[in-house]
Amino acid sequence: MPEPPKLLDRVRTAIRVRHYSPRTEEAYVQWIRRFILYHGKRHPSAMGASEVNAFLSHLAVERTVSASTQNQALAALLFLYRHVLQEPLPWLDDIVRAQRPERLPVVLTVDEVRQVIGHVTPPAKFVVQLLYGSGLRLLEALALRIKDVDFERGQLTVRDPKWKHDRTTMLPAAVVGELHEQIVQSRLLHQEDLACGWGETWLPDAIARRIPSAAKDPRWHWVFPATRRWRDSDGREGRHHLHETVVQRAVTEASRASGIDKRVTCHSFRHSFATHLLERGHDIRTVQELLGHRDVSTTMIDTHVLRHGARGVRSPLDTP
Repeated sequence: MPEPPKLLDRVRTAIRVRHYSPRTEEAYVQWIRRFILYHGKRHPSAMGASEVNAFLSHLAVERTVSASTQNQALAALLFLYRHVLQEPLPWLDDIVRAQRPERLPVVLTVDEVRQVIGHVTPPAKFVVQLLYGSGLRLLEALALRIKDVDFERGQLTVRDPKWKHDRTTMLPAAVVGELHEQIVQSRLLHQEDLACGWGETWLPDAIARRIPSAAKDPRWHWVFPATRRWRDSDGREGRHHLHETVVQRAVTEASRASGIDKRVTCHSFRHSFATHLLERGHDIRTVQELLGHRDVSTTMIDTHVLRHGARGVRSPLDTP
């Protein structure tokens, strides 16, 4: 008889059945592995609340991880017990949950945005322009496919983002020429890969089975392809999109070169997009749709950093 699947293989299967993202799968598997190793390779079915709390305390006290990281580890362990081991969780209320601090987002001025972008070189520059000009998350910009850029309508289609919900957002006229040239270069690279006998692009869910030709169809190719190809265990070789660390490093170096004292990240451009639209009087519901927020309260976070002073109140020192 074939051997039963190993625990981590069962975890991967349970995650894929629920259509979680590959990043979530990677993170959950790593946290479960670390949990098992921390407790001397004991099987999770032989452990409970005390072991989970001990591991979370270890992360907070000895590893000094952030609250969000600690809660991600907890989510992975709860997934393990609920959906893989299928064990009751009468001890769930005894689990320690870290409280995430409420922080205001870092928002740049229009001039600061221009300064930073001016120090970024292509292709990272084009990505950053879309983060600010279209309000995209970093991975949404990197995962754009050629077919999702509509130059005629002046819009981008964002597929399967954070909440499994497609949306459209604006394509800034200022980047049309550069983005068109980037797509031309991406197509040329794809043709070179095809000439070498490769040229496959990673496809989501069951599209590879439903549309076998899509993996080599240039329309499914990335707008921002990686500089190197990947190779799987079967010997197939293809090309993924540009890695996010390339853009993250470029933004860090550009903000340093610009002399800006704020802590600038890729997400700062998305917050700046929302804040600047609100400052210009655009409706918050429209901004919510462009950002892809499920709840308007998430969009309202950006209203706290509008250029009206703290809570819109004028300091008495500035009163004539």
